[in-house]
Parts: sequence; structure tokens; C-alpha cells
Amino acid sequence: MTMERPYHDVETLPAAEREALLLSRVQELAAHAYANAPAFRTRMDQAGLAPADITGMDAFARIPVLRKKDLMAAQTQGDRLGGLMSVDFGRLRHVYQSPGPIYDPESREPDSWGWTEAFHAAGFRPGGLVQNTFSYHLTPAGMMFEEPLHELGCAVIPAGPGNTPVQIELLSRLPVTGFVGMTSYLRSIGEKALEMGLDPRRDFRLRVGFVAAERLSKSLRSEVEDMFGMVIRQGYGTADVGAIAYECRELGGMHATSRGIVEICDPQSGLPVEAGEIGEVVFTPFCKDYPLIRLATGDLSAFNLDACPCGRTAPKLRGILGRVDDTAKVKGQFLYVAQVAQAVAHFPAISAWQVVVDNPGGKDRLRLRYAHGADMDEDALKEQFQAQCKLRPELEACEADDLQEGGKKLVDLRVYE
Repeated sequence: MTMERPYHDVETLPAAEREALLLSRVQELAAHAYANAPAFRTRMDQAGLAPADITGMDAFARIPVLRKKDLMAAQTQGDRLGGLMSVDFGRLRHVYQSPGPIYDPESREPDSWGWTEAFHAAGFRPGGLVQNTFSYHLTPAGMMFEEPLHELGCAVIPAGPGNTPVQIELLSRLPVTGFVGMTSYLRSIGEKALEMGLDPRRDFRLRVGFVAAERLSKSLRSEVEDMFGMVIRQGYGTADVGAIAYECRELGGMHATSRGIVEICDPQSGLPVEAGEIGEVVFTPFCKDYPLIRLATGDLSAFNLDACPCGRTAPKLRGILGRVDDTAKVKGQFLYVAQVAQAVAHFPAISAWQVVVDNPGGKDRLRLRYAHGADMDEDALKEQFQAQCKLRPELEACEADDLQEGGKKLVDLRVYE
């Protein structure tokens, strides 16, 4: 099998050379952050560390992790988002807002979110026309995934989410070769097209899709690839740091990106676990304007260290295997228990509640189970929940004793292949 030509030469460097290059880049980043981002300097000082102490990856791992769930509070602790930024706001390209709220600065650096090598690995090439169905409003996903397409020489339709009839019209009338969005939504587009008498294989020209923001099961991938006659590849990242890992043509996991350092760590100590063990994904992007060094994502994964026939030498993540804390990603959005509590607080009649996430038929379902002592305006409750959490739940009234898992506030019952 011929080796796939990568987007960056670093993707195929021998492991020792790759590690040396990444170490030199993170040493430069840490020195810059220590001098210009007060929040990072405080973390280092409290740990008794200085940039000169980062002499290897073991020493790098002594830097205390910054937990994603603490970002919201950290960003309120002073200027420049609590000292997390090293530049003034006017030096940025964009500032986005994710649920929480958490603010996501975007650097003016080329390929600032780092997805270009991922899109290249998926098969996007110059001259393509790509339909991007991620949101362009406040959250970074739409623009985050548009930038790499321009870097690769593609044109983009900023379709955004929803409005399925228009999505189908675009796909049937224009020579759209690429799709970006959630796999479950692409399946919905295909199902609606079939209802309208269209054949997605015959009437659309899709050849490659890049998907993210939800788990991709083997059955869903196979179903959608067969429905459209296309290839589906997925990436993993967050709104805070951008690309973390991505699939190549060989599948079998997602290669760690070359634009940062990916670690798998013990959720308690923040130290790397043994190779192959499950732990928390901790990521450091090489972004000097917003240096989130050793950001603990809350996602669980493990490295697959087997050599990949594609020629890339970065280890692969074995997928996202769960969540560390009481946070769940539902339909592409992180759902925080604290947000649900804020929504429910508007309804004094609710004496107990619980959020249950499952996935019957492979589709995420979100239910708010609640006990109440008076009549409830369910429409108002749904609207308040959506305003706080950006998700609309199904409601289920029940007795307090019937809440699952001993009244645990968030229960994730999803099953994956």
C-alpha cells in the first residue's frame, strides 16, 4: 500500500524526532505564556516551577492541569479573561461564546484552530464545494471548520444547522462534493431526501464528509456512507482549543494532531498514565495568544500505539470512552448540571429532578425527569431549559422516589458499539 502524502511533514516524522520537535515548541510556548499570561504564571509559581524546568515531557507533566470545567470561573478573574490571554482583545480575529458561558478567543494566526491536516487526511482537496452545517452564530464551530477548507482551496456554503429542505435543495442543485457537520444530521437529510423521492447517491454528488461533535458508531457510519455513496471521517476537538485528533483513511482511532501535545492522564493527579491505559485527555495547543497549557478536557480515552499503514507516526486515540465528571455532550453541546439547576430554579414547584441521556436507535435523547407538587407549565420549563442549556428536553413527570441512580442529577445511559 502506498503511503498517503500528509499535509505537514511533521505527521510522518520518526517518533523521537516528533517528540523533540513538540517539546521545543512547548518550551517556547511556556516561556511566552509565563511572561505574558498572568494566569499561567500563577499556576507555575504555585507549583514551584519556571519555564527553564521544562527539560522533557516528564517535567512538562508536572505543570498543574487547567480543568475545562473551571474555565468559566477562571475567565471572570480579571482582564484578558482572567489573565488566560497574553494579548489584548483587539489583537484577536474573533471571540466566540460557548454554553456556560465560556469565551473562546480566536488568534489571527493561519489555521488557528488547527483542523487543516485533519480535513486533508479526510480527503478534502482543492476545487471542492463544501456544505458546512455547523452553526455560525456565537459558537466557533462554523468558522472553525470553514477556515481549513479555505486553506485547502475549497469553496464553502455556510448553510448552518437545520432548515433541511434548503439543505437538500443546495445538495441537489449545486455540485456539492463535501459535507461538514454531525453524522446524525446528514442521515436526517438523507432520510428526508428519500421521502421526497430523491436518491442521495444519484441526485447528490457528495464524496467526503467530515463529522464531529457526537460519537460515531460503526453502524451509523456504514449506514450514511452507503446511503450517500461517500466516505465519512471524524475529528475530535473542543471549542476552547480546536483540533485534538482526527481519523485517517485506515480508521482504527484518531491520530493526535501535530499542532499541540496530547496526553492521557490520571483524572486525579493529572499525570500521564501508562501507554494504552484509559485516562483523561489533556491537551496543549501551540497558541501563544490564548495559551491553554495542559487543558484537562474531561473526556476519557486511551492511546493505540500500533503503527498505522497511512505513514503518520502520531499515536491514535481509541475514541472518546466517557466523561470524567457530571458533564455530558449531547447533540454536539456540553450539558452541565449547574446549567440545568439554573433552569429548574425558576420553577419552585419542582422538588427533585434528574437529567437522563440515552440513545435509542443511535440517536441522542435528552429527558428531564422531575417531581413536582403543583401544576406545571411544561412549555415554559422547556423554554427555560433551552435558554440555559441550548438543548430542548423531553419532559417526564414522576415521583421523587422513581428518579434513577439514587437521585443522581445526570445519568448517561447511552450504549455504543
